Amino acid sequence: MTTNLKAPYRFDQVGSLLRSPELKAAHKEFAEEKISADQLETVQQQEIKKIVDKQVSLGLHAVTDGEFSRSWWHLDFLWGLNGVGKYDYQKSYKFHGKKTRTDNAYLTGKISYNPDHPFFKAFTYLQSIVPDGVQPKQTIPSPSLLFRDNRSDKASEFYETHTAYLDDLAKAYHETIQHFYDLGCRYIQLDDTTWAFLINQLDETKNNPEAQKPFRKLAEDSVYVINKLLENLPDDLTVTTHICRGNFRSTFLFSGGYDVVADYLGQLNYDGFFLEYDNDRAGDFKPLAKIWNHDANKRIVLGLVTSKFPELEDQTQLITRIHEATQEVPLENLALSTQCGFASTEEGNNLTAEQQWAKLSLVIDTAKKVWQDAE
Repeated sequence: MTTNLKAPYRFDQVGSLLRSPELKAAHKEFAEEKISADQLETVQQQEIKKIVDKQVSLGLHAVTDGEFSRSWWHLDFLWGLNGVGKYDYQKSYKFHGKKTRTDNAYLTGKISYNPDHPFFKAFTYLQSIVPDGVQPKQTIPSPSLLFRDNRSDKASEFYETHTAYLDDLAKAYHETIQHFYDLGCRYIQLDDTTWAFLINQLDETKNNPEAQKPFRKLAEDSVYVINKLLENLPDDLTVTTHICRGNFRSTFLFSGGYDVVADYLGQLNYDGFFLEYDNDRAGDFKPLAKIWNHDANKRIVLGLVTSKFPELEDQTQLITRIHEATQEVPLENLALSTQCGFASTEEGNNLTAEQQWAKLSLVIDTAKKVWQDAE
């Protein structure tokens, strides 16, 4: 794949935005069977139009639908693939201090592309309301999300070999992304918490090579599937990834620097990496050199502005940190964003819409002070 570095942009965003009170009320009424699915969709589209207009007015070059048509950042997409079902996991995902709902996904058969995936309709609507010159950005979870939380437990029931499963998963994703492209999408982002999970596990087992083996295998499988799904996609499609340590109601799942996974990340053929760097849990910038891997066409997006808390970062310190990162990656190959979205699930983080827009405005204003081509 090639890219002319038009995206990720000098200032960019991860994707999810706080759900409006009107949208939350509509979801509640739908759950109580007080309104129909069509009525819910009408409210979703009305609220999406408002946040698209707001993103455009701020000056963002790439805008999303805020993920307003889904409840979870990852599960809604996975459920839309053929061969993936929904069930009650009966466990809350282990965020620090908060409990999530207990939805999960599992394999019901061989996995494949679904031409009627509901995300296609959502993208078509987004594209229809984005003005000329602004890029509609689509976010989906990485296929590596199927490797955790018991989601692939039944793979051996449907596949003779593990590689056959990985190949089908890559094919399903490739065809899905190609269809987004056919609909007009030129910018897609694969969100991924698996690398942060692996950071935790590899750090915890660093003195036990035998205990590390399953986690090394998971990392290798992730590289294999991701690079395979990226093969032979159109040259004018930008595909990035966002590596997240968990984001639920301003809490987190994982901690640790990128050092132990940097070699794997450096093998991935993405056009850009959105990397969390908003606090000490993310470690230092040294792994960036391996992740960037001297690829002139790859951009590293520094997530220096937190989306978890309302307090605004000091702009001078942000600029200083960007320049510190140039010790590992040229300034030309860097960009700035928030560290994550503002609502990876419909509950959202603990800040207001006004504070959310202030965070994005800070990202934009800071980038314009650092890069001459940040317009």
